[in-house]
Amino acid sequence: MSYVSPFTGDVIQPTDVSFRAVTLSANTQLNWPSNSTTNTDFAARIMQVTATAGSLNLFMPPADQTSVGNDALIRNIGANTFTVKDYTGVNTIVSVAAGESKYIYITTNATAQGTWGVIAFGTGTSSADAATLAGYGLVASGATLNQSHPSSSITTGTTFAATDRAQTRVWAGGAGTATLPAAATLGNNWFTLFKNNGTGSFIVSCTGAELIDGNSTKTFNPTESAFIVCTGTAYVTVGYGVSSQFTFTALTKSVTGGAVTLTNNEAANNIQEYVGSLSSNSIVTFPAVVNLYVISNQTTDNGFSLTVTTGLGFSATIPPGQQATLICDGTNFLNANTTQAGASTVSLLDGTVGTPSLNFAAETGTGVYRPAAGEFGVSVLGTQRFKATATGVAVTGVVAASGAVSGTTGTFTTGIAGGTFT
Repeated sequence: MSYVSPFTGDVIQPTDVSFRAVTLSANTQLNWPSNSTTNTDFAARIMQVTATAGSLNLFMPPADQTSVGNDALIRNIGANTFTVKDYTGVNTIVSVAAGESKYIYITTNATAQGTWGVIAFGTGTSSADAATLAGYGLVASGATLNQSHPSSSITTGTTFAATDRAQTRVWAGGAGTATLPAAATLGNNWFTLFKNNGTGSFIVSCTGAELIDGNSTKTFNPTESAFIVCTGTAYVTVGYGVSSQFTFTALTKSVTGGAVTLTNNEAANNIQEYVGSLSSNSIVTFPAVVNLYVISNQTTDNGFSLTVTTGLGFSATIPPGQQATLICDGTNFLNANTTQAGASTVSLLDGTVGTPSLNFAAETGTGVYRPAAGEFGVSVLGTQRFKATATGVAVTGVVAASGAVSGTTGTFTTGIAGGTFT
């Protein structure tokens, strides 16, 4: 039996075509197979469409030339979205994005445009395929997706990448470093898990001026761990676990004078070292939290002071070249030691004439210091007034004696007033 029309010489299409692959390179009008005079541009029950460009239209045949219930499953296997419209092109039946499958059917056929129903069949499959959908942080378990954070080692000098999303990275060496990429390249939802299982501190640095927890670097001591989360512009840690063996952290902060306000992250460091050259008195304000601090003033004072405070109660001034152990009760800075309990030996730094090693909080230029080897000096307001050596005592200035001055035979020298020399 011949299926070639004796009138046109073309193949006669059956009334129902099961499948057709369509390349959509221009707006295309479809016909029902029974009405088609050619072997192209006819509607099939299943159409697999590839649109070569965006914004193209596929027009369905007239609804009034067939019965209600006539249908088509249209799958977009290309990269461009296309639109399926009715015969007149007035109404959009459905828009089919790349990878989507849409099932359409006629519900009324009183007019050429008709009324069409739509059912979304999903992306490439009519039911979710867990193995296909699994990505970073997800693993297929039967027909369901489950969280997954596979662990792997990290090497020093590593730069984290997008593929580290939801992965667990473990450091197992001594001291090491790693770098976080520019936050904008990862976006506001990337995260990774990090654990320091090594024997030394591990420093995670940011790119450029970006910050992690408000600082340019984050130090993880052995046994410490955290989620590192990207905000799109910076990084934060969640669930940061502080090591029970290495509980103290250090901050080195440069100051030049004036008012300085610490961030919560800066104030979390128990050991605080201040450096820089002061051009005015510097007042460092801490958050009103309870903590124990060891504060070292290693600035070049140039005659100016360094004071720490919460702005609410008592403050503390740390002399240059000195350090103090202080308790902050959330309001006041208090000396951690107010009494000496038990026998002990106290060793002092040499100090200088301007900053004696043992001085007074209200007058740091008055006190005792060690001018040189084998010498003991007393400074008053930054000037040496008394010096004792292995050979004698030297006094600078007038000596006023209210009692007797006794010693070897001799005479009073200029500057000694009062008393009787015997």
